[in-house]
Amino acid sequence: MPDTPSDDLEPLIDLVAESYGRGRLIDSLSTAQLPNKRQVIEALQHLKAAVYLGYYATGSLDAARVRHAVASHLHPASDILTEQIRRAASYEGFRAAAPQEPAAWARAVTLDLLRRLPDIREMLSKDVLAAFQGDPAAYSVEEVIFSYPSIEAITVHRLAHELHRAGVPMLPRIMAEHAHSVSGIDIHPGAAIGESFFIDHGTGVVIGETTVIGDRVKIYQGVTLGALSIERGTPQRGRKRHPTIENDVTIYAGATILGGATVIGAGSVIGGNVWLIESVPPGSRVHYTGK
Repeated sequence: MPDTPSDDLEPLIDLVAESYGRGRLIDSLSTAQLPNKRQVIEALQHLKAAVYLGYYATGSLDAARVRHAVASHLHPASDILTEQIRRAASYEGFRAAAPQEPAAWARAVTLDLLRRLPDIREMLSKDVLAAFQGDPAAYSVEEVIFSYPSIEAITVHRLAHELHRAGVPMLPRIMAEHAHSVSGIDIHPGAAIGESFFIDHGTGVVIGETTVIGDRVKIYQGVTLGALSIERGTPQRGRKRHPTIENDVTIYAGATILGGATVIGAGSVIGGNVWLIESVPPGSRVHYTGK
């Protein structure tokens, strides 16, 4: 009598399980104590719902129900974040820089993030308005919030940035890479981004960790705000590696701006496909000539 599918599977299960005994980095089982990616994303979804309450509601909502609706998202977000931040701070790979009481620190960081939500909502309101006013194809603010990848990316960034500033390991990157996978926009949670920021279309945009962006900046798809390549082994952690973009700058599709010393002066316009590794003064007009 032939083996059943279950019988066929048992030797393969043994084979995979035995492969965990080889002592490689990917074989570590202690990483089960790390933050759970699905839980972090669940907390992020609750935070986004608290930020755009009316847009995430599944039923009717009025002013009298706002507090209850907010509570229905902040309670689970708080519980999940406290536990996931504690896990990150307790894991042996981070203990050298972690507080002595990870649980208490995790709770304090979580409450501080939630305390900042009204300010984050104020910033996002300006980002949404910048998108609506900056794109003639946008017919309503509601359309922008529901469908624009730049709003997805910048919403997650403004939340993740707060955790990054607090020194939380791993969680900000998990959030940022989730937004990257959904929107096609890659913003490191360490990037400092001012008010009324708009990314038009957005696919392929990369914004590096030490980038500083001022107010009312608009960039298009395929823009890279990155770092210059360095020799392997050169210490770079903690140094400014990515450019500074001052207020009221527009950067068109496909432009690449590299280097921590590179500053794009206020009010400048950087044309499509431009490659820049040097600063330009305020009011500059930089175009790709093809030569």
